[in-house]
Amino acid sequence: MIFSSIPFLYYFLPAVLAVYFLIPRQGKNAVLLLASFFFYGWGEPKLLWLMVFTIGVFYLCGLAMGRSETHKRAWLIVSACVGVGLLGLFKYADFFITSVNTATGLSLPLLKLALPVGISFYTFQCLSYVVDVYRGTVPPQTNPISFGAYVALFPQLIAGPIVRYQAVARELDSREHSWENAGLGLRRFVVGLSKKVILADNLAMLVKLYRESAEPSVAFAWLYAVAFTLNIYFDFSGYSDMAIGLGRMFGFHFPENFNYPYLSGSVTEFWRRWHISLGSWFRDYVYIPLGGNRVSRVKWVRNIVLVWMLTGLWHGAAWNFVLWGLLFAALLLMEKALPGLRKLPNILRHSYVLLAVMLSFVLFNADTLSQAGSDFAALFGFGGLPLFTKETGYYLRSYAPLLIATCIGATPLIKKVAGKLGENHLVQTLEPLVWLGLLLVCTAYLVDGSFSPFLYFRF
Repeated sequence: MIFSSIPFLYYFLPAVLAVYFLIPRQGKNAVLLLASFFFYGWGEPKLLWLMVFTIGVFYLCGLAMGRSETHKRAWLIVSACVGVGLLGLFKYADFFITSVNTATGLSLPLLKLALPVGISFYTFQCLSYVVDVYRGTVPPQTNPISFGAYVALFPQLIAGPIVRYQAVARELDSREHSWENAGLGLRRFVVGLSKKVILADNLAMLVKLYRESAEPSVAFAWLYAVAFTLNIYFDFSGYSDMAIGLGRMFGFHFPENFNYPYLSGSVTEFWRRWHISLGSWFRDYVYIPLGGNRVSRVKWVRNIVLVWMLTGLWHGAAWNFVLWGLLFAALLLMEKALPGLRKLPNILRHSYVLLAVMLSFVLFNADTLSQAGSDFAALFGFGGLPLFTKETGYYLRSYAPLLIATCIGATPLIKKVAGKLGENHLVQTLEPLVWLGLLLVCTAYLVDGSFSPFLYFRF
C-alpha cells in the first residue's frame, strides 16, 4: 500500500483515524502498531515476520543494556550484528556474490532473496536506538508496544524520514492531539500528495519517454537529466511531506527532511539540505565515531570516503550507487581543498552545484554502469547522436510548462507567496476549498493513472 493510492486515501487512513481517535489514550500506540503491521503486510505479507523479528531483537537488546552495565557493549554488538546482518543478507548478498563471480570467474549461486521494502529505513532507526541507549542518551523503552510502534510507524515506515528514537521518545508516551494539529497535518499531507501525483509522476513520464525514445538526441538527454533531477526531488520530498503530515495528525513531530536543496551554493550545503535525516545519521553514528575531522589529514580523507561509500551503498546494491557516493566524496574533498570556491559569484557556485547534482543523478538512475556510460555519452554528444530532433522539440514544448512550474516549485517562492496571501481574511476563508480542490485533482489523477511507487521504496 502506498500513500498515493485510492485504498490508502479513502479506506485505510479514514478507518485508522476513526479508531485511533475513538480509543482511549492508553490504547493509541497499539492501534498504530496494528495499523502499521497491516499497512506493511498489505504489500509485503511474506516479509512482515522480518520486521517483527527485528523489533523483538532490538527491544530485548535495549532492555538488556538498561539492566546490565557490565554487558552493555556485548548487547550492542549483538543487536548491531543482527541488524546489519539481516540488511546485508537481504539487500547486499547477491550484489557481493555477483561481484565475486565477476572478479574470479566463479559461478557461485545467487540467493535471490526478495528485498523487504523499507528495510534500510527501519534498520537504521533500530541501530540509532540501541546506540543511543548504549551512550546513555535515552533510557531503554520498556513497553514493547510503544517500541514496536516507533519502529513500524506507518507514516514514515517505507521511505523515511529516518526518525531517531530520542526525537519521539516523549511523544510515544504522551502526545498532544488537537484539531489544529490534525488540520496542519492534513494540509502538509495534501502538499506532499500534490507534489507526488501532479508533479513527480508527470516528470517520471518524461523520463520514461526518454528511455523509450526512437529518436534520441543530445538535447533530449539533457532534458532527461533535468526531468529526473526534478522528479526525484518532488517524489522524495513529497513522500517526506506526507509522512510529516501524517505524523502530525497522530501527534508526532517528525524532523524535516528537505530544505530547498537546489538553492545550495556548495555540495556541502546541498547535503545539509537533501535527505537531512540520512546525512545527520551517518554524521552522528559513523563519521564522528571514526574521529570526524579531528584526526590526521589521511584519516579524515578516509572517513569522508568511507562515509560516502556507505551512503552510496545504502541507496542500493549496485556499483553505480557506490560510484555515486564516491563522486560526492570527491566533490566534498575538492571543496575543502579549494576554499576559493566559496568566493566565486553566487551564480557560478549555484550553477556548479546544480550541474554536479544533475550529473550525479544521471549515474544514480542508471540500471547498470553500461547504461550510465551510454547516458553520459549522450549528454556530451558521443556516439553520433544528433543535437536535436523533432521528437525532442515535441516533448520540450509539451513539458515546458511542467518544467518551469517545478523549477519554481523547488524554491521558496510559492511558500512565500502563499504565506502573504494567507494573511488575507478572504483567502483564509477559502483555504479549505483550495486543499479540497487539490485532493480532488490528485484523486482524479489516481483514478485515471497507473501505479507509480515512490522512488525511494527500493532503498
